[in-house]
Amino acid sequence: MTDTSSSDRMRIDKWLWAARFYKTRALAVDEIHKGRVRVNEQECKPARDVKAGDCISLRQGYATRTVVVCALSNRRGPAPEAQKLYQETDESLALRAALSEQRRLAPEPAHSIVQGRPTKRDRRQLQEARSANNQGPWGDRWSASLDD
Repeated sequence: MTDTSSSDRMRIDKWLWAARFYKTRALAVDEIHKGRVRVNEQECKPARDVKAGDCISLRQGYATRTVVVCALSNRRGPAPEAQKLYQETDESLALRAALSEQRRLAPEPAHSIVQGRPTKRDRRQLQEARSANNQGPWGDRWSASLDD
């Protein structure tokens, strides 16, 4: 899987794609431009070269992953081979596990809804209450023009 025949460096966007962090290089470039990818604690551009030993921080979803580049590859292979291109740090693994547990224990947002969607009757009552409270100088008119 590791193909370092050309050199010992490669573009960060291509490496992120080959390591299967992003589905396409274009998505990797977008994330880099948004500032969600850092190399050795510095913001980078898509053409930034990475080499074995570099530390890459990237935000995926809720968590920030920190990985160390172990190898380079010019092709995108299967996931088990792509995982050999990097080693995730212990702090990153612990943070991801803690965030996962926090999301698992969080209350379900749907349970906070007591009655669900309003019925037709509820909707009409809401509209009546709103129209009674909003009887300003224009009444029920939607426009300020004098034409009716």
